[in-house]
Amino acid sequence: MGILVICSYRIRRGREAEARRLLKEHVPLLRRHGLLTERPAIQGKGAAGTVIEVFEWVSKEASRQAPSIPEISAHWKAMAEAMNFTPLALLPEAQRPFANFTALN
Repeated sequence: MGILVICSYRIRRGREAEARRLLKEHVPLLRRHGLLTERPAIQGKGAAGTVIEVFEWVSKEASRQAPSIPEISAHWKAMAEAMNFTPLALLPEAQRPFANFTALN
């Protein structure tokens, strides 16, 4: 059984184009390494510009293995430079029972 994950990112000012590129490459990179299921990933944008990404790891072990893969580790480092990884609970949308986001893909 897969592990569903919801990630949220606040893009740093002036890094929008880089962040969009990194987000576009993120799920395909994880899939190339066999870490994600084929369930379609979803990306959305909140009212304050925060981006969410929902995807499914093939297992908990796969999620733990990812940081040890140099290509993924480098990608995550680049993502951290272009955006802040933000807890979902801090998003204004997450304060309501039915969080709403604008679909990006």
